[in-house]
Amino acid sequence: MRVGFTVRKKIGNAVVRNRAKRRMRVAAQRVMAERAMPGYDYVLIARAPTPTRPMTNLMADIEAALHHLGTHLKTRAVSRAEPHSEMAS
Repeated sequence: MRVGFTVRKKIGNAVVRNRAKRRMRVAAQRVMAERAMPGYDYVLIARAPTPTRPMTNLMADIEAALHHLGTHLKTRAVSRAEPHSEMAS
């Protein structure tokens, strides 16, 4: 699976946009590694509260989006050999 991140300039200056992107990347790694269906491309779009939203809420938002898309896995054993760096590309 591939994951892309989009943050519009409307969110804030470069520092705020980078913070939002980093936070989305961490939340996506934690949730999508176990819950997202392989073989799909995902694009996460930051909204105004993203830079300051609690991490647990960001993770819940991603899980809810996966449910809405119908690409949510109930549970999946993550192998230690699977690289997690693919999600950041």
